[in-house]
Amino acid sequence: MKLNVAIGLACVISCWGASASANSAVACISLEAQVADQSLAIVPLPERSGPRVQTSGRVPHVQLNIELKPALLIELHRLAYLLPGVEERPTIVSLPGAKGMWLNDNVPVVHSKAIVSGREFSHIHEDGSLHAPLPFERALEVERKGWGERHPWADRFDGWEGLVMLYSPTETDHLKILIQLVTESYNYVTGQSMSTPGC
Repeated sequence: MKLNVAIGLACVISCWGASASANSAVACISLEAQVADQSLAIVPLPERSGPRVQTSGRVPHVQLNIELKPALLIELHRLAYLLPGVEERPTIVSLPGAKGMWLNDNVPVVHSKAIVSGREFSHIHEDGSLHAPLPFERALEVERKGWGERHPWADRFDGWEGLVMLYSPTETDHLKILIQLVTESYNYVTGQSMSTPGC
């Protein structure tokens, strides 16, 4: 079977919808500038507060025990699509209901193998979790500090080593880190040095 077909199945990996409860909006933080070789000069992540998120651990790769905060999910979508040249489209790699983060044709791509299919470098599931590629070492840190976990198929394809699920935000501080990591993913894939979108 062609790799694209395998890729398409691989992020049918992703998500099931979920219901939600309420909380408040959010502030934002900035990323450090990129260094000359286009790798991010990023600061270490803090430990994620709260209980460890449980997931399926397999495909489809979904969260199991998150209490959703609708206001934070709205703000996540608003901020994520402020990144330059990112369009909201129906996902081409995840389950129905997920929103693809699609790079328009004016945005360069320097790590094309990290993109699962097309120019959809990430997608946001209905529960606010998302799949996105990061540099491998950052992906390991994300897992170690409790912000997400590597995709179950991350070691199956060249370029997927840093593919992670980032967990849904359940606190304002979680959303700050989540948007920071989405921006790092964007910068990794595009070779750019954008700051985290502001509110």
